[in-house]
Amino acid sequence: MKYLYTILALALITSCDAPMQDNGEPEGPHTSAEWQIWAYSTAAPAYIAANATVFDGPPDMGGNLLREGTNGWTCLPANPRGQSDPENGWVDAHEAMPLCGDAEVFKWIGAYFAGETPVMDKDGYAWMLHGDMGEDNTMAGVMSEEDSTPGEWIESGPHLMRMPKDPSSLDGMTTDFTSGAPYVMFGGTIYAHVMYPMAGYYDYQPESAPE
Repeated sequence: MKYLYTILALALITSCDAPMQDNGEPEGPHTSAEWQIWAYSTAAPAYIAANATVFDGPPDMGGNLLREGTNGWTCLPANPRGQSDPENGWVDAHEAMPLCGDAEVFKWIGAYFAGETPVMDKDGYAWMLHGDMGEDNTMAGVMSEEDSTPGEWIESGPHLMRMPKDPSSLDGMTTDFTSGAPYVMFGGTIYAHVMYPMAGYYDYQPESAPE
């Protein structure tokens, strides 16, 4: 019987539409649904990624549904700068800045991009295990290091975010992103939220890592 299971397993592997690299990334164009589902869903841990809904962009901005999920989490690319090579898609998952969030966090995101105050029933959570392309830690909406507050630019590796229902609850929490500990981004504003660095957080900006 174990030989039958082995044969079935091999058949399933070889029947996949897209060959996989060692990290599970499908080979082939980054514009394919297979690659996008992998890139965006793996912004969360595997136990969330497996059953998350995946869009190729924000649904309220014309994003298309790539996969219907069942666990209440939604994953999509979150880089507001857009693709550097639109014809071929995102260069890699890091450039896409994929985010997997719960229902509450998307209330926060909608308000953030509308320039409005987030109204939430409870704290929201979002995973970004591929990191992001950089933010000014003190000021929302800054798109480049050149335009950022000196010493406040951080291009993040893997992290978890908590968007609080009451941003004032974060008052007094550190905003120092160089210690490796959780810290507040956009502190003192209506968009204040907590960043929880994961292993590899400083891979894109090693000069900011704890000594």
